Amino acid sequence: MSKINLIAEPGKQEIIITRVFNAPRELVFKTFTDPASIPNWWGPGYLTTTVDQMEVKFGGVWRYLQQEPDGSKYGFKGVYHDIVAPERLVYTFEFEGMPGHVMLETVTFEEQEGKTLLKEIAVFQSVEDRDGMLQSGMESGATESMDRLAELVEKA
Repeated sequence: MSKINLIAEPGKQEIIITRVFNAPRELVFKTFTDPASIPNWWGPGYLTTTVDQMEVKFGGVWRYLQQEPDGSKYGFKGVYHDIVAPERLVYTFEFEGMPGHVMLETVTFEEQEGKTLLKEIAVFQSVEDRDGMLQSGMESGATESMDRLAELVEKA
């Protein structure tokens, strides 16, 4: 199974994540942008994810809620700025628990002989915001999300 490659160079405001999926680009893009699929792969598996809003269009908003087994809830939201299916998505990402700390994400989907190279570039407002995200356990969460996405698209 392919694993993520995470690059976070010291002093920079970005994180770059890549992962190869053993599935066609159209399927990976569709699963990545389908509200019915999101709860099956987005975030750690021990959390329940609910899609509150998801309008995959220019200016469309998205909002996901996650719930811990103890009932604690967390919200995440953003706005879509560019959608070129099945090649690219550009959107903002904000954790509602830390309002005002918004990052811009660009996700590209590159066809590679029946497989898909997904590349995510997350640009933060500051190096401190980027480092805080890394310290929050983002790498393990991203790895689990990408593993869960791989399971979905590779058995489809």
